[in-house]
Amino acid sequence: MKNYHISLIRHGRTAANDRGLYIGTTDLPLTDAGRSELLDKLDCYVYPKVERVYMSPLQRCTETAEILYPDREHKVAEEFAELNFGVFEGRAAEDLVGDPDYRAWLKGGMEARPPQGESVAELCLRTYQGFYRILLEMMQEDITRAALVTHGGVISNALACFGLPKMDPKQIRIAPGEGFEIQLNPQMWQQAQAFEILSVTPFLPEESETC
Repeated sequence: MKNYHISLIRHGRTAANDRGLYIGTTDLPLTDAGRSELLDKLDCYVYPKVERVYMSPLQRCTETAEILYPDREHKVAEEFAELNFGVFEGRAAEDLVGDPDYRAWLKGGMEARPPQGESVAELCLRTYQGFYRILLEMMQEDITRAALVTHGGVISNALACFGLPKMDPKQIRIAPGEGFEIQLNPQMWQQAQAFEILSVTPFLPEESETC
């Protein structure tokens, strides 16, 4: 049975990232510096060759996909939008430390939901549905390698929920334009709802001395 490879890549930098704000559903573009940073990574690193690019519907992801993979087919994957932070949207953690709802959310585990927002458990459910749909498409259309441009929180929680070896999402740090290579085996996914974590992405070419 074939294995299917997906490159999980975090979008480039936005103004909210620079300010340390919780941004989920707010549809921000990349900053000029964020675009430049991605172009620099293209010069210094090797991104995996893929046949199709899936992406969160939010602008910061669609723009990143266009920069990193301008000549590939792009398809929106609604299931991989960022977590809905509810009333915490657009606010910084340092400004929320005195809020009892915020403290309860941080301590509440996967089922905890920000007021008017979404829980990590709900995020994992929709990303599970997204991986299942993408895997079926790849199998039906004989695509073995794809990229998925999404959000740092989506990637870290997907690795924690479904990835082997197991990882703690709080310890995963993903820079803009970077991410992880995963391998989906249809039998493993069906039986255990799990995929293999292979490596980080992108990688330095062996001959590089300047990046």
